[in-house]
Amino acid sequence: MGNKILLKVFCLWALTCLLLPANSNGLVRIGLKKRRLDLDTIKAARIARQEGKSGAGANSLVHDLGSSDADIIPLKNYLDAQYLGEIGIGSPPQNFTVIFDTGSSNLWVPSSKCYFSIACYFHSKYKSSLSSTYIKNGNSCEIHYGSGSISGFLSQDNVQVGGLVVKDQVFIEVTKEGSLSFVLGKFDGILGLGFQEISVGNVVPVWYNMVQQDLVDDEVFSFWLNRNPDAKEGGELVFGGVDPNHFKGKHTYVPVTKKGYWQINMGDFLIGNHSTGLCEEGCAAIVDSGTSLLAGPTPIITEINHAIGAEGVVSAECKEVVSQYGDLIWELLISGVKPNKVCAQLGLCIFNGDEYVSTGIESVVEKENKEGSSAGDDLLCIACEMLVIWVQNQLREKETKEAAINYLDKLCESLPSPMGESVIDCNSISTMPNISFTIGDKPFSLTPEQYVLKTGEGIAQVCISGFMALDVPPPRGPLWILGDVFMGVYHTVFDYGKLEVGFAEAA
Repeated sequence: MGNKILLKVFCLWALTCLLLPANSNGLVRIGLKKRRLDLDTIKAARIARQEGKSGAGANSLVHDLGSSDADIIPLKNYLDAQYLGEIGIGSPPQNFTVIFDTGSSNLWVPSSKCYFSIACYFHSKYKSSLSSTYIKNGNSCEIHYGSGSISGFLSQDNVQVGGLVVKDQVFIEVTKEGSLSFVLGKFDGILGLGFQEISVGNVVPVWYNMVQQDLVDDEVFSFWLNRNPDAKEGGELVFGGVDPNHFKGKHTYVPVTKKGYWQINMGDFLIGNHSTGLCEEGCAAIVDSGTSLLAGPTPIITEINHAIGAEGVVSAECKEVVSQYGDLIWELLISGVKPNKVCAQLGLCIFNGDEYVSTGIESVVEKENKEGSSAGDDLLCIACEMLVIWVQNQLREKETKEAAINYLDKLCESLPSPMGESVIDCNSISTMPNISFTIGDKPFSLTPEQYVLKTGEGIAQVCISGFMALDVPPPRGPLWILGDVFMGVYHTVFDYGKLEVGFAEAA
């Protein structure tokens, strides 16, 4: 899946969902049971991060709700980390717990023909011989998630989502799950809600078929994610409308800028009342229900983690660049050298034509093999690029060079850990700054209580930063992923008909 964002990190999956016959106001609801955090779940999350795989292998108008064609899917909130629900495939329906993922577009579940992957023995498996509506397809299919992957073949059958039955839906029967994290994950499969442009095998997504088969009146679906892990309801996914009980005021809508993912344009990003300057000219952002955290460029995530006191990994390369090149970076920027030329002039990044080429920051969308520099040079280039951004911010704040250099050295200590969480002192949450995103010229702020995830209780409680690093270079980047940390605060509407995404304060 070449252009699938391989991110969905920190996948603490939940589940055991029971289909209830309750039906009110023409809306079918799926009841969900809660499950406590366990060591296997944490282990699965760490394996997922190590592999760089997504958790998948682990923005005005108010739309009407109330027609019989709007379908509500209650979701399970597992430690504010991920939201899952139950679907049925076949006749009679065989039940599967899935992640409803706006960052991918395929539906896949384990197959009864999965004989040699341990993961299949721990999850529900689809058996075509038990379904009277099964239609054979047989085309092979494979999706890569970092070093892990799934593979299998296409099949066709009816898919039940809440009270809706999508007929003749093509999906993937997985016969191989090539990662231990699939074994430990508590989900069976994925139901992608992205656009067909990123669908593996160009398979028509479930949502498209809902619309084409007139199962919904309004070409809209919406998410309410309950951020209270102790609440009975984990959230709701509504197909065909929105539930007015789960948001306040009106939604702010912004257009989808690129079909594939639900990609929008985001403006300036603020820490407290201070601009980071990175997105003043606009940044691409993907609204992704399958990503637990908020992800952004390493330099800004590092500044955020420093501002909130998160402890990361001390980067020797970063400190080396501060020590040897901090003064020069400052002087070059003061003298008017363009920021994207500084590291090239210092000889830390390759200079190619009119623009520099970073040899270290690789896109998570597509990795390119670059030649001409060693691994050590790559790391120094990455560090230099981050320092240029940080120095620009210090110049904007009119700091002295000495104070700025000292600040840069401290920022190096707050670099996010590539293999683990950025941990925060739970007692300092009340002193942390708000973090704000600008969408549709309107600020959308997150308080510390909203962007910090808590696990455990009492002396065993651990607080984790809701921000993680993701580096996608121009022209695709800088790129942000607005995951569940953001969507939990802002009720989100995905308008397929108008190609826009709407955000309103969740209630």
